[in-house]
Amino acid sequence: MPVSAPNVLPIVLLLASNVFMTFAWYGHLKFTDKPLWLVVLASWAIALIEYCFAVPANRIGHEVYSAAQLKTMQEVITLIVFAAFSALYLKEPITLNVAIGFALIALGAFFVFKGPF
Repeated sequence: MPVSAPNVLPIVLLLASNVFMTFAWYGHLKFTDKPLWLVVLASWAIALIEYCFAVPANRIGHEVYSAAQLKTMQEVITLIVFAAFSALYLKEPITLNVAIGFALIALGAFFVFKGPF
């Protein structure tokens, strides 16, 4: 598949989207002293930004990728972003069990893109 804006832009937008969503969902774990209602509102505000990246990613990406391929990309990008976030921001190590689990999910992604069988 040749490299073009519809091929690459969705990946870039999904990457940005996942950074925001990871912070929306897990960033508050470092702020357990804050009231839950406040972290929910902050998470919603961050998630709105995430949607501003995710929706165009899927709209543009659907020109060249199937919906299943877009969802698979999103999941693999989520795992990559989450692994980095978990290790760097939350200071939680990536254990062998987690790495194997993520690798099996990546193997599933391979089969979504490889085919048809």
